Amino acid sequence: MGSFSIWHWLVLIIYFVIFGVPTWRILTRTGHSGWWSFLLLVPLVNIIAFWIFSYKRWPNVK
Repeated sequence: MGSFSIWHWLVLIIYFVIFGVPTWRILTRTGHSGWWSFLLLVPLVNIIAFWIFSYKRWPNVK
């Protein structure tokens, strides 16, 4: 108990490939750093980040 098995890591990687890669591409197209997509892995922070990005001014939009 206390350590992750290979299945936990596999699920985490698959989750990030399914949701993180498209989020990375969307963020880079809007002028933000793609590294923000790692916030998807943190519960509750991902929801807060989603709301912040949806209402803040985007660098590519004039």
